Amino acid sequence: MVTNNNSPELQQTLIVGGGPAGFATALMLAKRGWKNITVLEKRPDADYYEPDKSFNYLIDGRGQKFTDYIGITENLIENGVPNTEFYLTEIKANGNRKTLKVPLADSDCKTSYWVTRKTFVSLLYSEIEKNWQESITVIFNAKCVEISKILADEGESEKLKVTAEIKNGESLIFEPFLLVGCDGINSIVRNTLKQWDKSSSNRFEMNYFPSGSAGLRYKVLTLPPRFPLDENGNELTTSEMSYAVRSAFKDPKTKISLGLLPLKNPDEYRSANIITKPNHKIWELKNGEEMYDFFKKSFPQIPIDKIISLQEVQRFAASEGGSFPSPQYCCGFYSKLNHEKAFIVLLGDAIHSFPPDLGQGVNSALEDVCILNDALESNDNNLSNALEQYESLRLPDVKALIRLMQIGYPWQYNQAPIRKKLWNINVILRLLLSKALPSILSPQAVFLIRNQKISYQEILLREQRTTKILYVSILMLVLAFLVFGLRNLTI
Repeated sequence: MVTNNNSPELQQTLIVGGGPAGFATALMLAKRGWKNITVLEKRPDADYYEPDKSFNYLIDGRGQKFTDYIGITENLIENGVPNTEFYLTEIKANGNRKTLKVPLADSDCKTSYWVTRKTFVSLLYSEIEKNWQESITVIFNAKCVEISKILADEGESEKLKVTAEIKNGESLIFEPFLLVGCDGINSIVRNTLKQWDKSSSNRFEMNYFPSGSAGLRYKVLTLPPRFPLDENGNELTTSEMSYAVRSAFKDPKTKISLGLLPLKNPDEYRSANIITKPNHKIWELKNGEEMYDFFKKSFPQIPIDKIISLQEVQRFAASEGGSFPSPQYCCGFYSKLNHEKAFIVLLGDAIHSFPPDLGQGVNSALEDVCILNDALESNDNNLSNALEQYESLRLPDVKALIRLMQIGYPWQYNQAPIRKKLWNINVILRLLLSKALPSILSPQAVFLIRNQKISYQEILLREQRTTKILYVSILMLVLAFLVFGLRNLTI
């Protein structure tokens, strides 16, 4: 490709947010030949540990479209636990244990890999450090505080001015040709575009949708590696095993579970997710002693005093945790200033956010990056055309994804036991029927979502088609029963 001084790949690109979407976008642009890329990240370093954000990702075939493109899938495999070997040990309050292999794998899907957020972000950053330092600069402890439009030198057109604060109180000023918003659900980039948007379309306003899991609150308890499962310490946890530790309490306002997902590194601290309704007792306990006593009574089957330090319990009690967002998206993925002196594009949680029910947060963000890459390739890096194509290609899929989040697996957190049982019956019924009539019926979306060969739109269409067929079939059976009953009455 022939370039000149006005080519976008030689202009300054500023990416706000150094999470998976931000680092992935930087790597994608660098591989395309872009030379002047800066990433602003508010955290102090790539492997910074935040207890309440110590999530586990399941990087599926969608996410691996990106890792394949960059050439780091082998690193992912080395650092991840394959879902083909996903074992869950349930530990009940009476001490009974049961280990089973969870059937998450699908022959039509690529093998997915469990990896901690910290590990995956570090993997992306290591790729930048190893191969792309000449093209990508990452500034940690840098927070974007203001985005404004200023007049360009010629006085008629506008350009961007971005102000970032760094840890010593100094300010950094950027005037990027391309500004990329990968800064999450509360994106300052998207919110700035919303303020600038004078049309009636509300392109950058989030559209919210109800979900059975929206509003649930969570905290993360940090546990030591290989912690004991009995008082004598004879049996220790295994890093690649998933655990569900059940509570002795039965009341919904006191009942909790400790959920631990697998990780590759046996020396890494484990994260136990606790997910409850907002009115759960755990949110009323604000000091370590009360919380410690609550854990001991909740989990008599494990030696709490040998697993959790008082310091960790105090941190956990003081933490406000987080809450699952409502499924949401905006319709505007990009903007451009007059005379096309600067462009802005949004990816990841900045344009779509939802609860973690189907494990698509990081995978959909990485797929955003791949779609943007395809648009840039199709338009020879012409940003005006490429960003328009990116939005037109991705928006229908994002809308389908948000609908799938509403109907996919929102009842898995035991917040409504009856709804969960009905959902499970529905899933089993659809799975059995789809195996009997594969050309007509499809399994529930939770079994299709990790198939990188099928778009979110196609998954939703299959889901809706199967629902319609089942409804019509049930209606026909009811009518046939009524007709048969009426005939018997008249005889």
